[in-house]
Amino acid sequence: MTEVKKPARRRFILGGLGVAGALIVGWGIMPPRQRLNSASGLPIEGDEVALNGWIKIAKDGMVTVAMHKSEMGQGIHTALQMLVAEELDVPMAQVKTIPAPIDKIYGNVAMLADGLPFHPDDQGTIKHVAQWLTSKTARELGLQVTGGSSSVKDAWLPMREAGATARAMLVAAAASEWSVPASECKTENGYVFHVNGKRVSYGEIAAKALDSRPGTVTLKDPKDFRVIGSYQLRTDALAKVNGSAQFGIDARPEGLLYAALKLSPTIGGKIKSIDDKSVSVMPGVLHVVDLSKHLSESAVAGAAVVANSYWTAKKAIGVLAVEWDAGPHSQLSSDVVFKELAEKLDTEDGFTYYQRGDAEAGLSEKNGGKTIAAEYRAPFLAHATMEPMNCTAQFKNGQLDLWVSTQVPSIAVDVAAKQAGIARENVHLHMCFLGGGFGRRLEVDMVLQAVVIAMKTSGAPVKLVWSREEDMGHDMYRPAAMARFRATVDEKGQVLGYLNKSASGSVTHQVLKRTFGVPGAGPDKTTAEGEFDTSYQFANQKISHVIVPTPVPLGYWRSVGHSHNAFFKESFIDELAYAAHKTPADFRRQLLGTNRRHLTVLDTALNMAGKAPEGRAHGLALHRSFGSIVAQVAEVSVENGQIRVHKVVCAIDCGIAVNPNIIKQQMESAIIFGLSAALYGEITIKEGRVMQSNFHDYAVLRMNEAPGIEVEIIKSAEPPEGVGEPGVPPIAPAVANAVFVLTGRRLRSLPLKLT
Repeated sequence: MTEVKKPARRRFILGGLGVAGALIVGWGIMPPRQRLNSASGLPIEGDEVALNGWIKIAKDGMVTVAMHKSEMGQGIHTALQMLVAEELDVPMAQVKTIPAPIDKIYGNVAMLADGLPFHPDDQGTIKHVAQWLTSKTARELGLQVTGGSSSVKDAWLPMREAGATARAMLVAAAASEWSVPASECKTENGYVFHVNGKRVSYGEIAAKALDSRPGTVTLKDPKDFRVIGSYQLRTDALAKVNGSAQFGIDARPEGLLYAALKLSPTIGGKIKSIDDKSVSVMPGVLHVVDLSKHLSESAVAGAAVVANSYWTAKKAIGVLAVEWDAGPHSQLSSDVVFKELAEKLDTEDGFTYYQRGDAEAGLSEKNGGKTIAAEYRAPFLAHATMEPMNCTAQFKNGQLDLWVSTQVPSIAVDVAAKQAGIARENVHLHMCFLGGGFGRRLEVDMVLQAVVIAMKTSGAPVKLVWSREEDMGHDMYRPAAMARFRATVDEKGQVLGYLNKSASGSVTHQVLKRTFGVPGAGPDKTTAEGEFDTSYQFANQKISHVIVPTPVPLGYWRSVGHSHNAFFKESFIDELAYAAHKTPADFRRQLLGTNRRHLTVLDTALNMAGKAPEGRAHGLALHRSFGSIVAQVAEVSVENGQIRVHKVVCAIDCGIAVNPNIIKQQMESAIIFGLSAALYGEITIKEGRVMQSNFHDYAVLRMNEAPGIEVEIIKSAEPPEGVGEPGVPPIAPAVANAVFVLTGRRLRSLPLKLT
């Protein structure tokens, strides 16, 4: 195998986009960093042989794959095992996983490249150069992140190449052993076969494969796939059913202590004083820690109690006397937030993400058209993961062990090392399953808190568990947002001009500052995604966004900007359809022109839905996010002023469907998740405090409210795109559009309410 030299890294600059560009000094013209072999190699046990940084094979033929993505219920471990099994030619039953070590080859390249604010239909040179440079920089950064619906897309080539390379090495070794040409050998079910009938198992030949030179490695043609595209059962299902699966909250190292939190009740509040006299004498209480003295100014102020049981710690934190300084945002409210968004929309132009033709000229009613204007809004939302935030840490003899459910293992290790004042090599991460992520576990606040506490416990491990109330009241929320639309439709139903301007805080700006210490500046694609990147072919259009900084902590939420911008855009498209005297389906077909993939998805969903039963109505939404196109039709009724969703049909084109079983599960999950937000989700702020505290006042969809769901996957030969998030954005507008059919009322605010 030819060794790929590591490119010399010079200097890069993190800009407003996270990785906006690079200062290139010789570096830019060199080949990108390879993603096949890790710096230190995979850990070896017994008779295992590591053939590259992704795959090792034991004598019994068992294949172990380094898993660099976090499993949070989305089935990613199964999907990525399938990529390796396909190219390596082994049965799925013969493949298992271990958590990948921290290494640059496991960094998420696709997510950063997709973060650039280019229109999906833009095929220009500037876009290609920017994506190439960003991808190259991403390889140098090596951030191990599970997010942005990018896992399969990012692993599609490197993990298949790892499997194909290992297979070629095994074939070359067997051919050498038999003194035959490699071209006369084939592989199947973990064996190398020769045309004369000889065979050898991968386990038997793996050690000799280390020295083989396979030459050019070719990936399989998709027409030859046998594993990819098949319905495979989840490899994590059994452990989750029998209780052996280990989530972060399940960690129980020997000698474990427990910690509970009390965080500032107001946004930006600080601790004035702590009186721990009554708590310190409670049986089982061991320490009271003022976290504010050890964390950065930007961290939420708070205190922790450490005890010999979680119940003891929780009781103690409940009575711990803390005097708070309410801070500078004690008068902040949701009303104030929306008022500021409206003012900024009135006075600022914002950043133009996409422009075509002359939107303002097209809006003139001198053209004989009718102008429609509308304003939409969406509230802050919490992630509300079933597994609350937690982290177990042990600091002993200069070594730090972490047991945590995280979407960002490499970042967790880096921030923990910095907080503890040790080298990252002395941080040992024990990856766990995640009891829900949705973007919340892209944050590392719980890791930093656990490290601070562990450094006070004299080498004993300590598990920090947030209460549901602290979790709900101190989330990194989806931004509140507002959008305004104006469009002119002529008597033939043609859109003459389309203007869309929105406003919200910037998640990316806050994350860059909070996690990396880099001040956020410039445009943030996530604020306007779902608006500027539409495939509707308006001749004259302008889409812009105004970033309005907010003290409310913001974070990436499942489908990010698409989650609310799709509601804004697809609801307004329905408004235009009725103004044009066309059905919502025909109007969308008109706007899509010859966009074959979108039209196929749209028509598939409509055919699935059929005709709405009497007393019910259908609402339609079509949206592209994370590279995938999704259409949904919601069957809705209104009963005593309450919105009831009975059925949802969903069609998706996500490129090659690696595992249709998982894709259908993710669409079902996304629809339920999205319905919770559409019908109930709302975080409100009053006097600087989050008003919601638990599921009694932050409701999620109940089992008896769940609709029937049907999913159709469009067959495609395109490379895989995102699946975990694209099912969320269309559901809110689909329901709202159905409500309009039933009631004649256009609901322009989330959550959707008639009373």
